[in-house]
Amino acid sequence: GCGTGSMGRWLAPRLDGAQHWVLHDRDPYLLHFAAAASPRAAADGSRVTVETRRGDVSRLTPDALTGASLVTASALLDVLTREQIEALADACTGAGCPALLTLSVAGRVEIGPGDPLDAEIAEAFNAHQRRDGLLGPDAVTVACEAFSARGATVRLHPSPWRLGPEEAALTEQWLRGWVGAAVEQRPELRGPAEPYLKARLAACAAGTLRVTVHHTDLLALPRPTGEAA
Repeated sequence: GCGTGSMGRWLAPRLDGAQHWVLHDRDPYLLHFAAAASPRAAADGSRVTVETRRGDVSRLTPDALTGASLVTASALLDVLTREQIEALADACTGAGCPALLTLSVAGRVEIGPGDPLDAEIAEAFNAHQRRDGLLGPDAVTVACEAFSARGATVRLHPSPWRLGPEEAALTEQWLRGWVGAAVEQRPELRGPAEPYLKARLAACAAGTLRVTVHHTDLLALPRPTGEAA
């Protein structure tokens, strides 16, 4: 679940006190990169240490989280199935460990100026996100229900990407991935998608494109272990 470690790089320097991060991912290359690039100091200068564990974060058990004060990941929920989210909720609530799960896609994109193909590309992209049982834009709702059913207090907060001229490089990367996934899901879109993408990239380079990609952050606060329902 840690990927390249971006969540740790963002969060660790914002927290006071000594920290020990346990990085979980199935990909050994990503684990190596995440560990090598991790922060070494907290907000108050305290030491930050890391260790890596190769494995699937959706197969964590309450025992694996003994002593943990937080489980956190970004852009994770929407690539999980319902069963995987329920297993993650079981692990976190079973250990009484809070979970901060950020940047889950909400299924909504706003692009200006508008284009008649926007809605069709968005619909195909959302279908791609839901392929093979993955939850995609439905993930936050499922996770909210799963944690709540296990007694956790759940808070949701919008965290949209607002991309303008200053984020042109990120916007270009997002556009290529967004349109590419839509075409993979619906190959019949390839013909109209090519000039669409070309025009969108030109507008991005010219600084006239504005994009809002909606995401949702989820914070789940389980009851302390041993507390009665």
